Amino acid sequence: MKKKRLRNIDYFYEIFNSPVGILYLIFYGNKLTEIRFDKPSNMPLKSSSKNTLQRELREYFDNGLDIFSQELHFTTGTEFDRKVWLTLKEVPFGETRTYKWLAERIGNPNASRAVGQSLSRNPIPIVLPCHRIIESDGSIGGFSAGIAIKRRLLDMEYYIKLSKNRGKIFSGEEDG
Repeated sequence: MKKKRLRNIDYFYEIFNSPVGILYLIFYGNKLTEIRFDKPSNMPLKSSSKNTLQRELREYFDNGLDIFSQELHFTTGTEFDRKVWLTLKEVPFGETRTYKWLAERIGNPNASRAVGQSLSRNPIPIVLPCHRIIESDGSIGGFSAGIAIKRRLLDMEYYIKLSKNRGKIFSGEEDG
């Protein structure tokens, strides 16, 4: 069976102003295909701040939303890559895991290096939170948008989670 060829005219992007800079949300129809930190070329800009992803990203940055409902569409990546990327959803907000953990999680414990390479190609950072993956020795590792943005995302998540936990403790929701 022949694959349907995706035409550039079927793609568009939206702009989202985030605490880590401008994010370019690239869609194919109503499906998210990429989140980029650099402006895309050869596709139209569509202005919309009313879609679900924009609301969910605001909730993520403001209050720690961890589960995005946006439908995804991968236009790149191998089967291995896609397995790695989708497994990222298992890493809880405000927590980190290692490349080794991720390799073990996908059933390939000796593939830490391949996992790292796959994460460098993740087309949908934040929604598929590759920034939560760090080195086994606790060092931060790499990030396609740069270490400073990775550190900022991790710090932001840490403090939002800490704030939520303090609120639970002070409201009596959690035994302390």
